Amino acid sequence: MKNPLKKTNVFLNKYRVGSPKGFRLADFPPDDSLKFIQKKDEDQLIQSLQEKLAVLQALLYAEHKHKVLIVLQGMDTAGKDGVIKHVFQGINPQGVRVAAFKVPTPEEADHDYLWRVHQKTPAKGEIVIFNRSHYEDVLVTRVHHLAPDKLIEKRYGQIHHFEKMLTEEGAIILKFFLHISFEEQARRLRARLDNPEKNWKFNSADLQERKFWPAYVQAYEKAISATATAWAPWYIVPSDQPKQRNFFVSLAVTAALDQLNMRYPAPEQNLKNIKIV
Repeated sequence: MKNPLKKTNVFLNKYRVGSPKGFRLADFPPDDSLKFIQKKDEDQLIQSLQEKLAVLQALLYAEHKHKVLIVLQGMDTAGKDGVIKHVFQGINPQGVRVAAFKVPTPEEADHDYLWRVHQKTPAKGEIVIFNRSHYEDVLVTRVHHLAPDKLIEKRYGQIHHFEKMLTEEGAIILKFFLHISFEEQARRLRARLDNPEKNWKFNSADLQERKFWPAYVQAYEKAISATATAWAPWYIVPSDQPKQRNFFVSLAVTAALDQLNMRYPAPEQNLKNIKIV
């Protein structure tokens, strides 16, 4: 079995968008196979990454120096909940939070759109996962014409500066677009209808949003192009195959934490001389 962290950067860079030049979602097949791993090794590789991620997260929490923000975006059924469930299982919940952003509450709507987001950003030693994020305010708003185009164009710049400020304050930002095909979304929606245990996940509103698929593709391309930076890159994750999706996110997060070269804080002196009675 190959080492999952060997040649990691070469692999991840294939799906990394760090600048807006010539970006098109059509250049990233949602069913792209991660050919450098064999199917028979998938489960073992994912488990090994989860174990390494647990160690790195413990270091992050103990060192209390860095903070990590993970942004998950994607079409309905893309697998945001699945990533959170499978990638971060076994992680100490004391140092990990999930923040989900739905329709703003009346109080949130009375403030600027980043007000509710900034409150949820990670503190030192924390990993925070955004299940949807501040990007909803340049996606849904554009597709459904909830704000003028001129205002949305300004928000790209505001998000750019917001993320820059977070990184200057010590945050590591990883943004993942979970990329699924139109056909795969249909299969997943049907699965929610066909399986009684998944009926609760079906929302007829998803069918209405599905009609806007081309508009969402265009909105994502504009948002990703406008906010892809060296300090807060986007990763276009092929997500038609859930296991490979989970492996990709596990690999990217583990690699980012591994590069921090974290250390446990120095212990008190003379611990060997302490006797507990």
